[in-house]
Amino acid sequence: MAANLQAQHETQSGVYTFSSRPRAVPNRPKYRADPLLNEEESSYGNIMYDRRVVRGNTYAQHILPITSQPDPVEFLRQQEVRRRAMSRKRMKEQFGPKTPEPLEGRKNIDLQTEMYLEELSDRVEDVSVECQTDMFLDKPATPLFVPAKTGRDAATQIEEGELFDFDMEVRPVLQVLVGKTIEQALLEVLEEEELANLRAQQQTFKEIRDAELVEVQRLEERERRLRVEKENRIKQQKAVLEKEKETADKIAARAFAQQYLSDLLPSVYSNLRDCGYFYDPVQRDIETEFLPWLMEEVSNTLEQRYVARTVLDMLIQDVTNQRSEAFQMKE
Repeated sequence: MAANLQAQHETQSGVYTFSSRPRAVPNRPKYRADPLLNEEESSYGNIMYDRRVVRGNTYAQHILPITSQPDPVEFLRQQEVRRRAMSRKRMKEQFGPKTPEPLEGRKNIDLQTEMYLEELSDRVEDVSVECQTDMFLDKPATPLFVPAKTGRDAATQIEEGELFDFDMEVRPVLQVLVGKTIEQALLEVLEEEELANLRAQQQTFKEIRDAELVEVQRLEERERRLRVEKENRIKQQKAVLEKEKETADKIAARAFAQQYLSDLLPSVYSNLRDCGYFYDPVQRDIETEFLPWLMEEVSNTLEQRYVARTVLDMLIQDVTNQRSEAFQMKE
């Protein structure tokens, strides 16, 4: 500050003055900083709540840390102590001595265990006291304030036409009124003409805009039709290509199947024929119906012949035996 001040000098009137060099105003924020954001720099209204004020024994003075960050070891120790205290409190509330629950039909009541009994009541004792006071008189109405009269009254006589001539004094007023009326009328006429021109321009602009809108809609519709037609052509072309691809795949599959089955069909048919899946119906009928019947009839006929032959042999033997016996008896 001493470097910025110039040497003081004494004027002719004997008054001491000084002047300083011009300097730029420092950049300060528009608003004050929020004390909640910077707690360390917050301004306290009461110094009893300021942590920077040391109270108590000065021999064990509390030294503020250099940084605002707390010691992690001290913070963990405080947390552990707080946690143990909460645990002890919770255990005391949970496992501490409690009054047992009353039996059914009974309830617990509060009893006094002090040496001297005291009547307990919810009603607060009160005493009524009366006192007689003097009557107050009504305050009279406040009179109106009338300022004191100062000065001296004076009067003068003015004759008619002495101070004001209406015909002469009204001319400038009439000139101003007529001029203002004509000027206002001209302004209103000009305003009406301007409004008419604006309406005409608006109508012209609306017609041009409608025409442009119709043209835009026509172009958009044309673009939409072209886009739809293009999409339809693309779909048709894709369908034709898919159909051609499907036809080519079918032709290739048919050619491959014919080539593959040209040697497969004869061998399959021969195997099926050998296994008996393909047969002549007449031959199959003869083999399944006629030949079994024929064999059965032949076996029946042979059996009958065998029986007849056996009976004939027995008859011949009986006749032979009878004749041999008759011949022996004759001898």
